Amino acid sequence: MYGVVTRNEDELEWPEFDRAFYEVKDVTGRSAEPVPNAVNMVSCFGDNAAADAEPSLVPVDKEGNAATRDQPYFDWAYICPTREEYREGLFDIIDDCVAANEDVRLDDIGFPREEYCHCDTCQEGFEASEYDDCLEWRASVITEFVAEAVERIPGRVYMTLYPDPYPGHLYERAGIDLEALEAHIDEFVVPLYDMAYSTTYWLETIAKGFESALETPFSIELYAINIEIDDLIHAAEVADAYSESVLFGYEASNGRATLRRMQADQREGVSHGNPGA
Repeated sequence: MYGVVTRNEDELEWPEFDRAFYEVKDVTGRSAEPVPNAVNMVSCFGDNAAADAEPSLVPVDKEGNAATRDQPYFDWAYICPTREEYREGLFDIIDDCVAANEDVRLDDIGFPREEYCHCDTCQEGFEASEYDDCLEWRASVITEFVAEAVERIPGRVYMTLYPDPYPGHLYERAGIDLEALEAHIDEFVVPLYDMAYSTTYWLETIAKGFESALETPFSIELYAINIEIDDLIHAAEVADAYSESVLFGYEASNGRATLRRMQADQREGVSHGNPGA
């Protein structure tokens, strides 16, 4: 099964795609009206606009460094997952999504990295909690948020995972307790983005890691912008061997061209070689 992830409503109806995800709120803070003919996506704790408007919402490490684009490793700014007012705003967006389509995808869930967060709200929350281990407390914050969000979603719940299946890494990095979250999530989505996909062994390794780590089905999202069709075909073949579906991200025309080529090759009996090569 193949699908598309897009910000363009007209691409949602393209017949080549079996499923579609529509970005309602992205990491820039840009928002759009939810649509009825796709799974609406909400970037939860990635939000440049909110971070710029209210810097006090941004997670900080022990040295006071804020988790913004000014720091190494961050492509966007984060909002601390403990902030109740911001979370209520997210729930309002999720409610709007549900009014259009009962299925919702939760994006950018978790703390930004291992060293976050040491804001006053987090410090006070941890000290008042039942936990002695800060990592356990962080995981409880994320699991609680997801559980509250899921209560508002009557349909299928999707959640994006950072692409690191190594045991313990998601837990330590983001507060993602996979075992706890699997009770709430119907399907995970793992973005495995590359600018070329000239080799695919790494893609197979990561996909296999998630296959081992998860009981819940997962889909793989591929980067489709300016990727050569043959390379995108190889990547899609590898991803399809492990995932519930393969999603083409942010260039639907390239995804459509890839699927058309794959269908034509199947009719003609063309082989692209070992997909794991």
